[in-house]
Amino acid sequence: MLAATTARVLNQLRHDHRSIAMILVVPSVLLAVVYWLFENETLPPGIPRTFDRIGPIMLAIFPFVIMFLITSITMLRERTSGTLERLMTTPIHKADLLFGYGIAFAFMAALQSAIATGVAYWVFGLDIKGYGGLVVLVAVVNAVLGVSLGLFCSAFARTEFQAVQFMPIVVIPQILLCGLFVPRSQMNSVFQTLSDWMPLTYSVKALQEITANVDATSEMWRDLTIMAIVLLGLLALSSFTLRRKSS
Repeated sequence: MLAATTARVLNQLRHDHRSIAMILVVPSVLLAVVYWLFENETLPPGIPRTFDRIGPIMLAIFPFVIMFLITSITMLRERTSGTLERLMTTPIHKADLLFGYGIAFAFMAALQSAIATGVAYWVFGLDIKGYGGLVVLVAVVNAVLGVSLGLFCSAFARTEFQAVQFMPIVVIPQILLCGLFVPRSQMNSVFQTLSDWMPLTYSVKALQEITANVDATSEMWRDLTIMAIVLLGLLALSSFTLRRKSS
C-alpha cells in the first residue's frame, strides 16, 4: 500500500507540469534573485560575500515554503475531490497514505535540492567551508519537513484559500525567528523561546554549522536529528487528524 501510494502521487505529479516547475525551477530562480541583490556589494579583502552567508540558508527555506504550499493544497484537493474518501474504503492505512505522500515528495525534494545546490555552486560560485553534500542533506530534510507540516495543516483547512492562510500563521513566523535576519542571541527572551520550538530554527543552525566548519560537527547532527524527529512526529499527528473529506 505504501509503494502504491508513492507511485500514484509521483504519477500525478508527472502530469502536473506546473507543480513540477514550482518544485524544480522556482527555488533556483529565487536563489538567483538573492544572488543578484548582493551582486554589486563591495567588501574588504577576506570578508565573505553576503551570498555565501545566506545562500545556504535560502537553499533550505525556499524548498520548505514551496513544499508546504504544494503539499497542503494537494492533500486538500484529494479530500474535496472525493479521491481520499474512495481510498479510505480500501484496506489502506492512514499511515500508508501519509508516508506515501512523504516519500513521493521527498524524492521530488531531493531533485529540487540537488538542482538548486548545483546552481548555487556552479552558476553563482557559492563558497563555504563545509561539504556541499551536507547542504543538500539538510535541504532535503527541511523540504520533507515542509511536506509533513503541509499534510498536518491541510487537515484544518476546508478550501485552498484557507490552506494558503496557514502561511502567515505557521511559516512566516519561523522565517522571521529562525536567526536569518537577526541573531537569536540578540532577540528578547520571548522570541528566543518561541524560536526554540520552531523546527526551521534547527535547519538554519545546521546550515550555519556547515558554512563555518570544514567537517560535520556534533551540533549539526544534533540539529538534523531534531528536524527528523519533528518531521516524523508531524506525520504521526497527521494520521490522527486526517479527514476523509471536507464537510
